[in-house]
Amino acid sequence: MSTNRYYRLGCDIGGTFTDFVLLNDRTGELTINKCLTTPKDPSDAVEQGIRELEVKVPEFVEKMDEVIHGTTLVINSIIERKGARTGLITTKGFRDVLELGREIRYAPYDIFSEYPKPLVPRQYRLEVDERVRSDGTILKPLDPEDARQVVRALVSMAVESIAVCLLNSFENPTHELMIKEIIEEEAPHVSISISYHVLPQIREYERTSTTVTNAYVKPLTGSYLARLSGRLESIGCKGKLFIMLSSGGITSVDTAAQFPVRIIESGPTAAVIAGQYYGKMFNLPDMFCFDMGGTTAKSCLIQRGVAGVVPTFEVGRVQRFMKGSGLTIQVPVVDLMEIGAGGGSIAKVSKLGTLQVGPESSSADPGPICYARGGQDPCVTDADLLLGYLDENYFLGGEMKLDKEAAKKGVMEKIAKPLGVTFVQAIWGIHDLINETMAAAAKTHIAEKGGNPKIVTVSAFGGAGPVHAYGLAKKLGAPRLLVPPNAGVGSALGFFTAPRAFDLVRSHKVSLAEANFAEIEKIFRELEADGEKTLKKSGKDEAVRFDRSLDMRFVGQGSETNVPVTERDFTKLKRENIRKKFDQIYEKLYGRTYPDSAVEFINFKVRASLPERLFKFSKLDKKSEGLKAAVKGQRPAYSGMAKDFIPYTVYDRYKLFPNAKFKGPAIIEEKESTLIVGEDARVSVDDYGFLWVELGTAQGTRGTAHGKKTAIKKSKAKAKAPKVTLREVKSKAKQAKKSQAVSRKVKAAKPKAKAAKPKAKVQSAKPKATKAKVGKGKASKR
Repeated sequence: MSTNRYYRLGCDIGGTFTDFVLLNDRTGELTINKCLTTPKDPSDAVEQGIRELEVKVPEFVEKMDEVIHGTTLVINSIIERKGARTGLITTKGFRDVLELGREIRYAPYDIFSEYPKPLVPRQYRLEVDERVRSDGTILKPLDPEDARQVVRALVSMAVESIAVCLLNSFENPTHELMIKEIIEEEAPHVSISISYHVLPQIREYERTSTTVTNAYVKPLTGSYLARLSGRLESIGCKGKLFIMLSSGGITSVDTAAQFPVRIIESGPTAAVIAGQYYGKMFNLPDMFCFDMGGTTAKSCLIQRGVAGVVPTFEVGRVQRFMKGSGLTIQVPVVDLMEIGAGGGSIAKVSKLGTLQVGPESSSADPGPICYARGGQDPCVTDADLLLGYLDENYFLGGEMKLDKEAAKKGVMEKIAKPLGVTFVQAIWGIHDLINETMAAAAKTHIAEKGGNPKIVTVSAFGGAGPVHAYGLAKKLGAPRLLVPPNAGVGSALGFFTAPRAFDLVRSHKVSLAEANFAEIEKIFRELEADGEKTLKKSGKDEAVRFDRSLDMRFVGQGSETNVPVTERDFTKLKRENIRKKFDQIYEKLYGRTYPDSAVEFINFKVRASLPERLFKFSKLDKKSEGLKAAVKGQRPAYSGMAKDFIPYTVYDRYKLFPNAKFKGPAIIEEKESTLIVGEDARVSVDDYGFLWVELGTAQGTRGTAHGKKTAIKKSKAKAKAPKVTLREVKSKAKQAKKSQAVSRKVKAAKPKAKAAKPKAKVQSAKPKATKAKVGKGKASKR
């Protein structure tokens, strides 16, 4: 950090709002701003937000050291099909790999199931006659003149970007590099993406799909980032621009422009990294991060203090929650799940005559009806306002007044009257249905990861997250809710907790028994050199850390198991130790291993990272005027428990102090978000201003230590169960025999007789103790 430049700016462009967090590294002071996103040119909102921040912090722009940016531009361009006209050059016979995919039907019993159309239509997919074997040897050399004719054919079709993906090029990229040189000669204005640079990894479909996606969004992303850099320079910013990666790291703008496929999930990832940071801060190993903005809601399960990273994900799904219905992208990404929609999700009457919320969104333009920007469809934010959860005069701290009457009229005309329900039923139905949809998806996600929703701490982010977090946590059965300061701009704040890192991978299939460890060490060294070169683009002269790992599997197996490697020199490792480590991890994952089956290496991975520049929260001022000073008043809001509007106490979050405690029903307001707490919950404030909400009868508060104590108390309670004597056991055994005899008599009764009559007679004839036994037997049969 330069001594003259000590400000860092986090900027997250969402579908509805663009969030800003300005950090003073000297004092730790945070300054927040939020403005509406400008979909036509997102950089307009960036400049507008910085100008507004300058009013609050004069002359900070010239003192900025870093700008860390996350954007939904890439994923939106894929979903909306607004990328460049792209061509594909591939090996002869592999022209249709994008449509063939893995030949798996995501809905096997649906004959009308649809699949996403390839980003490159068939007429723009051309072949070259070449072949490289799986071991990297050349079976049929590439004819340069043939390749030149193919390139010219694509250029004549006015393509703006070309993807090159040849068979087994991850083992030998010679032919891909030749085609790259030809494209640069024939069409220097055309963008190029070759699979050896984008994803030198095994699996043809995934590699081709990822390379094509990179080529499809590369011109758009490059021009946007260049334009953004230019605008930052024009307003006097001399700091470095960094971009958030989907894998949870941050990288230089040059790397992001070269590999835009790696920033598809750059915005939502930051909130998860922030949640992971808070988990370590408070010793919370199991967390469920929930980020709900204006357009979408994403979640991630953090287990043992670490957010999972998966090697593959999908974008542009035809069926939103159906795995296999989207375009496959094989790059490292934080294991996010889209669990519903956002504040701008549209509520409507479905074709079946039922209430439906989402997935369509009103976004920033025109937005919900209450924004008074031309929106005609009632949205989740409209319902939250009408339920009393939002203050029409304090939205965005009073900078944006909401139109309550227009929202009410819209709900009545488009929801309540068509469904034949009351106004209150309509608005509560919208709010509760979106919570139920998110909770159902979240339970599935947690179960798939082997988690338990009853022990996780739900952490809420986003403008709409705290409004819905209480209802979501109740439906999950979670014991507590954690709402950090400035939760409404959680992703922008999360940029400061992310490491500067880059992930690299290369495939080389070889069995453990036959592997040349010197050759493997060479692969690792090459990956580390590429990683260091990439990180040096950030302009930081700092020591680079490398973390190595292997993707291994049994010979012939279809999926791999990742094995971390701590040894810096692979040649010093012993084969038996590698095998032992693989078996340990495999057995932990699947419950068994197969020591007699041979194993093989598939992928070699390196994560290159620079030292983290974290920030620390400032502690709250312990001086306070008491809890009454934080109370803004009361307003009626709907209670799901009372099924009616009841008085909620409204608190000003900025006036809450350490160790402040109060019970629900409560509404805690800050400029960027509002937290709703029901009447069965208790709220406490810690030294850093985090809100801890204990739900229902939950006993735990913060960290794992308290949870362990609670578990011990429960186990002791169980141990104090009354003792049973031998005489009592014998007596109960006799009674059981009598009951069995009675049951046999009942079964032996005439078929014509009704079952109730003989039972009634038997019960009246037998002593009281036997009667009780018959009753128990009857209940158990039912």
